[in-house]
Order: sequence, then C-alpha cells, then structure tokens
Amino acid sequence: MVPDIRSRRPHWYGIPLRVLLMTFLGTLVCFAISLLLAIIGTVIVASMRGTHPDMRTAYRSIALPAGVTAGAVVFVLSLVMEVRHYRQNQALSTIEKIS
Repeated sequence: MVPDIRSRRPHWYGIPLRVLLMTFLGTLVCFAISLLLAIIGTVIVASMRGTHPDMRTAYRSIALPAGVTAGAVVFVLSLVMEVRHYRQNQALSTIEKIS
C-alpha cells in the first residue's frame, strides 16, 4: 500500500530569498575566479615587462566588471528559474489537490 504523502503548497515569498542568495553566491564565485585569473595575468605581464605588477588593474578593470556582469546574469537566470519552478509546483499542487 502506498502511503498518502501530501506535499505542501508552494509560497511566493521564498522566491526573492532564493534569488538573492543565488545571486550573491554566483557573483562572489565569479568575482573570485576572475580576480585570481586577473592577478595571475597581471603578474605574468609585469614579469615579461620587467616592472612591478599593479594589482589595482586586476581589481578595478577586470574583476569588478566581471563580477557585476556575472551578478546581473545570475540574477536574471535565477529569477526566471525560480518563477518557473514556483508555477510548476503550484500547478502540481493543484492537480494533487483535485485527485
């Protein structure tokens, strides 16, 4: 015999929290990776030129714009996915309630 397990109805107020959390984590990861690659590139270019590396370039010109751009992309994609997931769960919950 199959147990009668009811799923709870989805709530809309969970969407902004998950979207902001995923946006923050995605931005942080992208900023960190782009900063690491920018520092490595800056050190390589500075050693080839025989000068001291200027880390301000890595932060200001490379990592910050990459992090902001990735944050915007992650925000939009996360928002679309969460709304789609919410609507799908809402439809499944309605079907389950009917049956």
